[in-house]
Amino acid sequence: MMVAPDASMPRCFALVPCAGTGSRAGGSAPKQYASVAGRSVVAHTLAALAEVDRLAATLVVLAPGDERFEGCAPGFIGARAWVARSGGASRAETVANGLAELRERGAQAHDWVLVHDAARCLIRAAWVERLIDACMADEVGGLLALPVADTLKQAQGDRVAATVDRQAKWAAQTPQMFRLGLLEPALRAAGAAVTDESSAVEAAGHAPKLVPGEFENFKLTWPGDFALAERLLATRETRR
Repeated sequence: MMVAPDASMPRCFALVPCAGTGSRAGGSAPKQYASVAGRSVVAHTLAALAEVDRLAATLVVLAPGDERFEGCAPGFIGARAWVARSGGASRAETVANGLAELRERGAQAHDWVLVHDAARCLIRAAWVERLIDACMADEVGGLLALPVADTLKQAQGDRVAATVDRQAKWAAQTPQMFRLGLLEPALRAAGAAVTDESSAVEAAGHAPKLVPGEFENFKLTWPGDFALAERLLATRETRR
């Protein structure tokens, strides 16, 4: 589906890279398709993004041979639900291919792209709205993040080599929100090694805005994360 460009008003698009294998999670299948609280990780993620009315569309970027997505996210349908099987070998490549897909579907350079990890399945619409409110008038864009609370240790093997000053350090989350015309060349210049979009924008000489996130917006990475997400999602259901 094409979206007619509107030169007067920038729109917001969500881009969800969903082509990873999730090897650190320890499962036999990609972690985005693991079942948590009755549905797949990515289905929870997409349901939350669907509640954000200011998103013109959400594009999910899958691996070229992915045959599981539709079965694991049956609710991802409608005019604002887009899928592209153009994922790359790295996150950066997958996002770059997704940006190209957004261009083909009518997104413009001044439009905003909110890149969100498929495995951050506890995201809430209100947190996405917070990011949009904070960044819509910003000339660079920004990301959800949390100030680091724990004491940080630099390791050498399994021993502590040094204690790292945690002052002014933040842990990056997603979504990360940047204009298409800024993010595209930044990713191209940064290459495949960058692990988030902010890093690419920083390397291009910009200072993204830090928008306070929430502890619950963690990325499911290790086996224990899935049990924690299950408990938190169950708690949400009982409060409704």
